[in-house]
Amino acid sequence: MTTLDELRKHLDDIDCKLIQLIADRQRTSGEIARVKRSTGHVTRDYGREREVILGARAQAQAQGVSPRIAEDLMRLLIRSSLTTQERSKVTAVGQGTGQRALVIGGAGKLGRWFVDFLASQGFDVDVSDPVGASEGTRDIGDYRHAELEHDYIVVATPLGYTDSVLRGLAMRRPRGVIFDVGSLKSPLRGGLAALKSNDCRVTSVHPMFGPDTELLSGRHVIFVDLGHAEALARTRALFSPTMVEQVVMGLDEHDRLIAYVLGLSHALNIAFFTALADSGEAAPRLAKLSSTTFDAQLEVASRVAQESPQLYYEIQSLNDFGAESLEALAKAVESLRRSVLSRDAASFTALMERGREYLEDRKSITERRA
Repeated sequence: MTTLDELRKHLDDIDCKLIQLIADRQRTSGEIARVKRSTGHVTRDYGREREVILGARAQAQAQGVSPRIAEDLMRLLIRSSLTTQERSKVTAVGQGTGQRALVIGGAGKLGRWFVDFLASQGFDVDVSDPVGASEGTRDIGDYRHAELEHDYIVVATPLGYTDSVLRGLAMRRPRGVIFDVGSLKSPLRGGLAALKSNDCRVTSVHPMFGPDTELLSGRHVIFVDLGHAEALARTRALFSPTMVEQVVMGLDEHDRLIAYVLGLSHALNIAFFTALADSGEAAPRLAKLSSTTFDAQLEVASRVAQESPQLYYEIQSLNDFGAESLEALAKAVESLRRSVLSRDAASFTALMERGREYLEDRKSITERRA
């Protein structure tokens, strides 16, 4: 009989071969990226992805393997391949070759993301941050005492500090394109207006993803049009080699929508974990229970709880339209509470059906875009 050690050794050999096959797949993805660039093909082909996933499910079924496992594995590998292809395209385009960029706040999480993103395009990247610059970039110290001869200036400072940076830049009137990456624009109105009135090339950007994001496919970047066509076009061009979805809108529209996209979702999760924390004796017992919906909501709420309270407070309190989404949440909770306490099954059902209809409409719109 085969011993346990021999079986484990065989399993180790299989794992080694799997890694080798994944590496081979990655190399092939790089070659595919090169061919796509030379032939003008788009990076992402949804039809091809569907064929690969369906083929994997069929093969898994024939081999007695769970089709779901096969699909999850292929989706992970496809995502990895797309990341490889996207990076290859960004690097190959080399849009920043011969140009300089400055990232103010380049040592922060999102600031570092932009440092790496610009460097991958061939920019000579400078950083101004109180804690210094990461390896491979030049620390220019305090930007207020530096010559601002850059083609792009990215302001990635904390939200409460950004307006003063924008106002200071407006006084200097640098020649390059200037944009912030703040998640709110209401508290930046003064600084953005100062840049505009001083004839600076200014626009405003909101990356709708976290600094740990690698693949931009399916992600969105919002570009706030401040009336300078050249600044808007040049900033959008930075993302043209990627698969990101670009959305252009005005400043007021941005903050009104963000009040729901960020403000409402944050508030809902804060209310969720606050209710759990205030549940008293139920809290320790809840830790021993599990359900699909509860676990999914708990996972999202746990991520929210780990974020910066100061940042999340600013997103709630500094948005000129923030009260709108909070009122909508309070109204929705009260409608739910009233229907339950009054044992009004019809109104409860109406809430569910209205929500289902909205979510199905949203899903169909998303699928049409894909």
